[in-house]
Parts: sequence; structure tokens; C-alpha cells
Amino acid sequence: MRVLVTGAGGQVGRSVLEQFTRHEVVPVAHGELDVCDLAALRAGLDTVRPDLVLNAAAYTDVDGAEREPAAAFAGNAVGPRLLALATAERGLPLLHLSSDYVFDGEAGRPYHEFDTPAPLSTYGRSKLAGEEAVRAFNPRHYLVRSAWVYSPFGRNFALTMRGLAGRPEVQVVSDQFGSPTYAPHLAVALERLIETGSFGTYHLVNVGVASWYELACAVFRELGLATPVRPVSTPAVPRPARRPRFSALATLQRPAIALPPWPQGVKDWAAAVSQEDEDRAGTSALSRTTRRSARPPS
Repeated sequence: MRVLVTGAGGQVGRSVLEQFTRHEVVPVAHGELDVCDLAALRAGLDTVRPDLVLNAAAYTDVDGAEREPAAAFAGNAVGPRLLALATAERGLPLLHLSSDYVFDGEAGRPYHEFDTPAPLSTYGRSKLAGEEAVRAFNPRHYLVRSAWVYSPFGRNFALTMRGLAGRPEVQVVSDQFGSPTYAPHLAVALERLIETGSFGTYHLVNVGVASWYELACAVFRELGLATPVRPVSTPAVPRPARRPRFSALATLQRPAIALPPWPQGVKDWAAAVSQEDEDRAGTSALSRTTRRSARPPS
């Protein structure tokens, strides 16, 4: 199967490129294909001639969406609508990624695929609008909600915590709960999903529930860092966008595709970033040695 991946420079897009092993992946970043340009989408699809489109392009700045709602809806609703139109015209399946933030977090339990969304923020409303457009314009869709996605690259909570490791103390919210999901684990599940041919809405997250505080503690523990983490309440860290209090996800769908427990995701993430550090250190040392050996004799 030839899979065209939009938003290939992001966390999920890059993970798909690394983790898909049974299918040909054709990556396109935002600068190469604007999902908000219908003519460009049609031309791109006709050039690549994929068997499926995986849309990993999105506006992901939750707080920024409150300041620039038009940009959020363009990336999260208009783009998916046009992708749904262009793929449906060609009889192509579309896999579109959405978010736990379409829920308000008041259920007090993990949300399944048949729960009714009720977003609290502009970001959440834009993601829900994208879901509705995909369902309306391309019946051959996989709509995948995931949550709290992080990876060894890009901008995400785990890397932010790592960057704060030198501080005397890090304060992290302890009264918001979700499903931390390691992007490479999600990518493996996406490859399995597109092989089922079973269209519909799916929740794909690492198993289990954690608070941001628990996730931060796990990040430092797996990195072997002794940075003190102090739990604080949401009001202590005011943000422009409201977050759901409990937005963990669960699945009732079949076929069921299980990801590993969330602590395993943190372990795998820590191993990956540690390996990257070793590789960079080795490259830097080799570069210094090369420069010294290239100097002319005095």
C-alpha cells in the first residue's frame, strides 16, 4: 500500500516514517503541500497516486488557538474537510488524527468512541469540527483520537520536562489526568489499523491513566535525574485555554488494537533520547578529531 502522509515533519508524521515497515510511505511536509489548498491537494494526489492518505497535519498550539482561532480552524477543520473532499473524489481512504480535547473531562472515567464530545477550548472545538467534516465528506475514513502525544523530537511535554531538569524544583499540575501516548507506539498501531479495512472512529492511546505530575516524575526517573517535582493544582498555573480535568481515552471498538502501558512508553522514550545524546556526542567527538587531523603541521 502506498501511504501519503501529510504533516510528515511533526511528531506523529515522523514516527510513521520510522515505524511503518509493511507499506510504502510518501511524506509531505506543510511547505510541500498545503492541506488548505484544494487545487494543490488534488494535484498532489494525482501525482503521487496513493492508496491511502494519513493526515498528521494539524494546528497543535492549544493556548495559541485562543489568540488565533482562525488559524486553529484552518489547520484543524478546513484542511481536513478539503482532504476528505479530495480523497473521496478519488475513492481513497483517509486516516485523520484527532484529540482527547474534544471532551470536557467531566465524565470521571476514560472516554470511549461513542461518548458525546463537548470541547472546552477553541483548540478542542477546531478538532471536533475537523472530525465532523471528515465523517461528512469521506465515508471511507479512519478517525483516530489520541492524547498527550510525545516523542524524542519536536515540542512536547516530555522534552520540556527534560529541558527543566537543571532547576532546583519543577512545578507540575497534578489534577489533570489523561493517557500519555508515545508517538512511535501510536504509529505502530496506525499501521495495524489501516490493514483492517474497518472504517470508523478509534481511540488509540497507551494503556493507563496518569496526571501531568505523574508523567513528569516518570520522565525524570527514566532519565536518571533527581530533579524535585512539586504537584500543584490547575489554578496555580493559569493558562489561556481550559483543559479537561479527566480526558483519558479507552476503546470499545473492534478490532481492538492495544498499545503498551504508558510507563513503557516513557521507558522507550528515555532510551531513544539517551541514544540520540550518545550519537550526538560521538559525532561531535569525531568532528573534533577530524578538524585536528586536518590541521597543517606547524
